[in-house]
Amino acid sequence: MSNIAVENLGNGSESEPQSKPPEWRRYFSFSRDHKVIGIQYLVTSFVFFLIGGFLAMIIRAELLTPKSDVVDRALYNGVFTMHGSIMIFLWIFPTLVGLANYLVPLMIGARDMAFPTLNAVAFWMVPVFGLLLLSSFLLPNGTAQAGWWSYPPVSIQNPGREVINGQFLWILAVAVSGVSSIMGAVNFVTTIVRMRAPGMTYFRMPVFVWTVLSAQLLQLAGLPVLTAGAVMLLFDLTFGTSFFNSDKGGNPLLYQHFFWFYSHPAVYVMALPIFGVFSEILPVYARKPLFGYRVVAISSIAISGLSILVWVHHMYASGTPGWMRMIFMFTTMCVAVPTGVKIFAWTATVWRGKLRLETPMLFALGGVIMFLFAGITGVMLGSVPIDIHVNNTYFVVGHFHYIVYGTIAMGMFGAIYHWFPKMTGRMYYEGLGKLHFWLAFIGTNLCFLPMHPLGLQGMLRRVSSYDDQYAFWNVLASLGGFLLGMSTLPFILNIVGSWVQGKKAPDNPWRAIGLEWLVPSPPPEENFEEIPIVISKPYGYGMNEPLTATESPEKVAATQ
Repeated sequence: MSNIAVENLGNGSESEPQSKPPEWRRYFSFSRDHKVIGIQYLVTSFVFFLIGGFLAMIIRAELLTPKSDVVDRALYNGVFTMHGSIMIFLWIFPTLVGLANYLVPLMIGARDMAFPTLNAVAFWMVPVFGLLLLSSFLLPNGTAQAGWWSYPPVSIQNPGREVINGQFLWILAVAVSGVSSIMGAVNFVTTIVRMRAPGMTYFRMPVFVWTVLSAQLLQLAGLPVLTAGAVMLLFDLTFGTSFFNSDKGGNPLLYQHFFWFYSHPAVYVMALPIFGVFSEILPVYARKPLFGYRVVAISSIAISGLSILVWVHHMYASGTPGWMRMIFMFTTMCVAVPTGVKIFAWTATVWRGKLRLETPMLFALGGVIMFLFAGITGVMLGSVPIDIHVNNTYFVVGHFHYIVYGTIAMGMFGAIYHWFPKMTGRMYYEGLGKLHFWLAFIGTNLCFLPMHPLGLQGMLRRVSSYDDQYAFWNVLASLGGFLLGMSTLPFILNIVGSWVQGKKAPDNPWRAIGLEWLVPSPPPEENFEEIPIVISKPYGYGMNEPLTATESPEKVAATQ
């Protein structure tokens, strides 16, 4: 039984029969329903995840031995570039947008997003720039090899002077991706600010909504800068302009400022919604209220604001003046404070709770543990002396992957398992879910932990061969990478099998609190028969008091 108190708003739409689950054809149409669009994002991004994961297996197979004996070095550079580009632009970002698309209107009591058509257009741009990105790898006249950051002068070299080459399509894809994300950000911010149900004040919103709002405000602040930088880079490559071409008086460092002004906050654009996922999952399976709800909510805005002020710590080794290094080292350390607040709140939430170690809880706990380790190494990299020592080594790669896979991907899988019954009306198979978690948790640590000693010993990233002294740690990392790849198999089997013939799910299988759990599974087309009025705070898990309502029980929304 849910514990959130709402009333029905009498002037809502007329009651209609419960909608049946949509036919599969809806997911291939230009649907304006935020739930269909959310699942379109999730499925499309997972297909790209499989492609990016296959490229990761090639990288780890190459690094299994010191000699370069799997692919040639030019192809290796292309594989390396495409792996990072696909995983960031075509998997993590679209998956998070898909989760937010599905959940935010339900969580705030809205019938849909503020701009449904814009929402659909933003999604259908994803396959477009996805195909552009993949095409940049397949062109015979030159594959994009400049890394996912695409630094000049490497990214603006065009020896054959072809108008259309791999690097051209890569940059064009990133620019289109930026336009799609800006459109989504406008939609999310407008929806959260203007379309909350009556009584849904800011401090009654779930933390997940707070984190989505914080992340999308970051998108609006930083993404136009990266998009502009990508367009300028495209002009340098194609039309011979000199924004970043030092041979013609341009400044390559200017591009690094454009890129990192957005791309470091982009880490928080990815991480913030996952912090919201942790804040939703942990109270449910610990049967305790979220500790320090208001502080956790405000810390999301604090992270968003502070993260704009730290981008230069990626450029310590780029001739940055000493005074600037000190300023940005200080601002980098400051970001650790609101993130530390969240870890403290999550720890206090599960402390002495009635823990149910089901699959979503395992992924949330695993993600928090690995985020703690990633945060420690992140503070180390914010320190000027350490960062210069390990710059461009596998220490940075290990830290980054503890963030993007150990924290963000683990949180995304936890969210999919947690809300899967709500999305599909079916229960997943718990045994397969736990097998997926343990393979992923062990594989993640076995793959990325050895990268830290490799970096401290001086092994550079983006190399296909290395000295024998690095062999032991690379073998461990490759074995972990292969195990991580295998962990995807039970996930696919679980999700597909459960969706097709899984046990029918009740409306609220986890006894969770929130407006999304008050509607049928899966929700009807417009979510609510009548717009609810929220009259209680979130996260009342484990409390024995009855529902808080100012009217008779007949006006309290059905929660059975």
